[in-house]
Formats: sequence, structure tokens, C-alpha cells
Amino acid sequence: MRSIFILLLAFWPGFALADQAFYPAKSGKAEAPVLTVYSSLDEPLAQPMIRGFQEANPDVAVRYEDMLTGEIYDRIVGETDAGKKTADFAFSSAMDLQVKLSNDGYAQVSNLPMSAAWPKWANWRNTAYALTFEPAVFVYHKPSFAHEPVPSSRAEFVDYLKRKGNAVYGRISTYDIERSGVGFLFMARDQEQFGDIWSVIGAMGAAGVKLYSTSSAILERIADGRFVLGYNILGSYAADWASRHPDVGIVLPKDYTVVMSRIGLVPQAAAEPELGRRYLAFFMSKEGQTIMARELQIPAVSPEVAGENTANTLQELLGAQLRPVPVSPGLMVYLDQVKRARLIAHWNEVLRAQ
Repeated sequence: MRSIFILLLAFWPGFALADQAFYPAKSGKAEAPVLTVYSSLDEPLAQPMIRGFQEANPDVAVRYEDMLTGEIYDRIVGETDAGKKTADFAFSSAMDLQVKLSNDGYAQVSNLPMSAAWPKWANWRNTAYALTFEPAVFVYHKPSFAHEPVPSSRAEFVDYLKRKGNAVYGRISTYDIERSGVGFLFMARDQEQFGDIWSVIGAMGAAGVKLYSTSSAILERIADGRFVLGYNILGSYAADWASRHPDVGIVLPKDYTVVMSRIGLVPQAAAEPELGRRYLAFFMSKEGQTIMARELQIPAVSPEVAGENTANTLQELLGAQLRPVPVSPGLMVYLDQVKRARLIAHWNEVLRAQ
């Protein structure tokens, strides 16, 4: 059924094919309403959440479209501006673009059972909700630190690179902030949180830092020992790799740990907005957030959910060390092209100067 569905859509006039999956209603009803989801979370990873939603809503079919964060934004804006219907639910790690959709009138208010209890930093006017809690971490190759303490702060990171720079030259990595949205977000937050951040960038440049646009490219090289350290790596991906590769270690920097979130919203031009709200409500429910933490291995935000992989536990353990990125119009500063270009230019200048 899925292959036939995708084949038909591929020939639909004006349709841009994304990676798609279709999940028929569990009730077997052929004419069941269809929930359309635009998401940057890979479809195989999303399956437990979709399955849980359909078990609670057996009368609903799900069309899941897996795409890049920029594509989600462009599709919703383009379809809305053309007077067409768009996704019923959008889920993206591009916090700035999701908030821009909300701020510019492309998302609708969703007053849900958990709205009042949701953390204030994670809820923008009941329109855009942070649904995950994902720290930026240091990742390291354990055997390379058998006789050396692992850096646990930015000052220790710089000290390590100054002492070991020649020995580990070309074996340090971080995101390429020109190509990685989350890498740019983390760097922008670093600049706000740490007055001496450019000493860190300079030290990485002197150590021949390698830049990548994806977490997996960095983690693969740390797992096999080609790299010894990764800076500001998305913790959810790092935890997944560490669970499968015993040589991968993780440190939440003790000076401060930036936390980003994936944001969910119901677009203003949703074809089935009530289905979108039903899916968002499930995402925010105790059941949905538990699936997020236990099966997707992504830390949950909900104050109702306990366990290791949750905001509750991380905040109890680390307190003020954690610096969540608030869901607010302040995120749109990162979309200012002049400021963005200035930050990237300075980043490149500092790296090249070394």
C-alpha cells in the first residue's frame, strides 16, 4: 500500500516528493481521516510514536513526510500563501524556523490538556511547544583517555588542546555552522553564554578541527578512534551511539550545558487541524513523552514523566548548569542574515588565523 501511495503522489501535479510513509488506520476503515505530518525526525525513528498514537486513535490513518527542516518551513509557507492546505502537524529541530512560523501567523493556537502545566520556557503562547530536551555535549573516544582526564568544561577543553594539540592534530571535530542549523544554534548560544568562547574556537582551529554537517559523521569517527573529541554534539544522537558503541563517552560540560528542543505546532492552514491537535496532545501526554524517552531515546520535557532520560531528572541532577533555549521570538535573531553572516565570518576568521 505504501509503495502505491508514493507512486501516485509522485505523479501528482506540482508535488515535490519527500520521503513518505503511509500508516492505514488500525480500525481497518478504508475512509478513515488522514493525519498529515511534516517532520525532520527520520521516519524509522518516529515509528514508535506513530504506533502509540494509532493505538490510542485506531480510527486515524497517518501520512508521515520526512524532510529537512528548511523544507518543512518552505512547504508550510508556500502552501499556505498559495491558498492550499498543508500539514496538520509540523515537528522540527529548527527552533528558529518553527518560532518564525508561529510569529508570522502560520501556526494556530492549540489549547491542550497539558498546556498550563508545560514549562514556560517550552511554550510560546500555546502555539509552538518544545517537545524534547536535548543537551549539547562533549563526546570522546574512551580508550584515548585511559591515562588522561576527560575535559569537563570549556576551560579544560582549551587546556587539553593546548597541551595535546600536536598529538591530536586533526582528531577534534564539531559541526560546520555554515551547513548545520543545530551547530549554528549552539554556537550562537555559546556566544551569549560564554564571554571567552572565541578562545575555544581558536584552540580548536590550532588543533586542526574537522567540521561536519551531521552528528553521525562525527560520532562514527569518534567510535572507531579516528577522532578523540567532539565539541557541542547533540546529546540525543550521542547517547544513541554510546548505547551501541562502548568506546563512545559523553560529558555534559559543567560550566554550562546548552539544551535545544524539537518544536511541534499545528499549521494555520492545516487540512485537519483537530487531528493535528490530537497528535500534538499525544506527543505532550505522559504516554507520548514516555515513548519519546524510552523508545526514541530522546529526553522528554513533560513534568509528569520520570526516569533517567527526562528534563526532570537532568534538572534535578544538574540544576542551573542546564541552559535551555527558550521558545520565544528571541530565536528569530538567528535568522537575521546580517548577524548570521557576521558570526560565520568571525568563526571562519578565527579558525583560519590558527
